[in-house]
Amino acid sequence: MLNRRHFIATGAALFSQPLAAQTMVDPETRALLGGNIDPAPATPEVVAPAPEPQVRAPVSPPHMWPVWDRRVTPANYDPRTSNPWGFHPRFLPTLVEANDGLRPGDLHVDAVARYLYHVRGDGTAMRYGVAIARGSLYEPGSYTVRRKAKWPTWRPTDAMIERDPRAYEQHADGMDGGPNNPLGARAFYLFVGNRDTYLRIHGTPEPRSIGGRASSGCVRMVMAHIIGLYEEVNTGVTAVLYPAETVTARS
Repeated sequence: MLNRRHFIATGAALFSQPLAAQTMVDPETRALLGGNIDPAPATPEVVAPAPEPQVRAPVSPPHMWPVWDRRVTPANYDPRTSNPWGFHPRFLPTLVEANDGLRPGDLHVDAVARYLYHVRGDGTAMRYGVAIARGSLYEPGSYTVRRKAKWPTWRPTDAMIERDPRAYEQHADGMDGGPNNPLGARAFYLFVGNRDTYLRIHGTPEPRSIGGRASSGCVRMVMAHIIGLYEEVNTGVTAVLYPAETVTARS
């Protein structure tokens, strides 16, 4: 007679430990497959890559240009006398005689005196105060104005970002046009042939820099002044940037 203990022991010998993911297949199917039944591999979960963030291109809405023009132009503005910026009066727009042989329409930058001259067709030129680039960043030469823009957007060059990442890396994707944009209200783009030099003659949100060496390569003007000059300058004219003074080390 089988007692309970014998039944449990016998039953234990008939069954192995549970098989992981054992596939239940009827005997007929198992015979047809030769007895080799592997569990179906688990289908890996497909995870879609997260979409890359879209970088918004910088903008300068034209409907804001007149608003910004008024914002950067002094009340009761007279270009000959208005000077809320406090720089030397010699940097105010002044009509002067032009030297013989200069082509009307061209721009000339006297980097030593910090003047920009726009040659007119009657033997005169309008003179404006400017700021030029710091140290060796100023690049004298003869350039062509191939583009001009109102309230342009701006992106620092790779060289600027590398030279001063703390100041420029935050604008690596560009900056909207507006009164705080480094190119200010207007910009003339200087080319050599078809090559953009990334040099500009432009307005500046820092008018107190006029008369000094402040920029990273460009020629700066007071925004109200370049707004007045802008319509007088045509694309295709020449802009001549004359050498600056030589800076020597003191002994």
